[in-house]
Order: sequence, then C-alpha cells, then structure tokens
Amino acid sequence: MNKLNCKNLSKSFVINNETLDVLIDINLEIEESEKIAISGKSGAGKSTLLHIMAGLDKPTNGSVVYNGDDLSNISLNKLSKIRLLNFGFVYQFHYLLEDLTIEENISIPAMLNGTYNNDMKNQIHEIMHNLNIIDRKDHLPWKLSGGEKQRAAIARALTNKPKFLFLDEPTGNLDRDNARIIQDLIIDISNNYGVALITATHDNEFIKAFSKVHVLSDARIDL
Repeated sequence: MNKLNCKNLSKSFVINNETLDVLIDINLEIEESEKIAISGKSGAGKSTLLHIMAGLDKPTNGSVVYNGDDLSNISLNKLSKIRLLNFGFVYQFHYLLEDLTIEENISIPAMLNGTYNNDMKNQIHEIMHNLNIIDRKDHLPWKLSGGEKQRAAIARALTNKPKFLFLDEPTGNLDRDNARIIQDLIIDISNNYGVALITATHDNEFIKAFSKVHVLSDARIDL
C-alpha cells in the first residue's frame, strides 16, 4: 500500500536576521485512500506543509518519505517522476494556461509524462464528463465560470491517476453554491478512484467529510 510519512518535519525562514518557525516537529502518516484535512487560521502554515509533503518544497529539518524514498534526498529527476506519477495538486487558483483549450490544459501532465495517446484522450474525456465540463473542452479558460475552471484544474490533477491529491483551499475563491458542488465532487473522486486526499481548508462544513482532521496552530499539529 502506498504511504506518505512526515517524520519530525520542521520548516523555518530567516527574515531580517530573525528565525520564523512555521512548522515544528510535524509527524503524520497518510495511507492510500485516506481523507485528511489540515485546519488552522490563515497564515498558520497549512500551504507550506502541503507543499513540502508534495515535494514542491524542502523542510529545514526532518523528512517526507514516500514508499521508502526521502523526497529531500533523491535526485531531482526521480523526485519529478514521483510527483508526476503519484501526486496531484489543486490550488485555490486554477492556474490554467490562457492560450490553451480546456482539454489541452488537462492533457498537460500526460504530455509531460509521454503517455498521451488515444486511450489517454478517452480517459481525459471520461474525467471531463464526470466533472461535467466535457462540453467546454474546446473553450479557452476565459470563457468558463470560476467553478468550471476549478473543475478543469481538478481534472488536470487526475489525468495521471495520482495516489495522493493535495488540495490547498480548493474552494476558497468560489461562492457557497459552487464551493459545495466542488467539495462534493472531490469527495466522490476520492471514493470512486481510491485517491487519498490531503486538504488544507478552514471550511468547517467541508471538514466534516474527512476521516481525520488535524489542527495546525503555533507551528505544531494537533494529532
């Protein structure tokens, strides 16, 4: 079973010759198909924790281990492959490329991975159909609503069938109705695809759908 471990993970920044501790001795173990929510006030370090866990940043101390590989001590090439094949990331903002169609945006991970073919195209269409944006596949992002753009970002994150999906306030820019739709879709995706969810959110209603909730406060996590 795929497993992600944070071991005594700490992160600090030096600002004006002063050390700011953002994360201190974080220990977490997340297995495939689990739903984990990280809660906490704005600025508590939730996004920093997600970035480190996903291999997008490095801890100051400690380690993040994925299936035996310490993400801080492997080659950049191997780290890129682990991220591409196993991790998906959805941000508060969609980060779609404005000069590409929605289908082209969603296809980017498969193109980078060298797996884009007719079968993959059919798989992408299936994902788009499940997220109810298949009729938008040939549109440029500016023609989509905020909720549709976020669905496209989720579809892109699912293209390579990740084992772990990291979500950083995925509905923070949406109104309540669209937020609820996206939240329900995310939970359905986890249930249907067996994807582990690691979500940073302050939405108390969304949190209720998660099997484990950890509160990040004063740089430490409540287990």
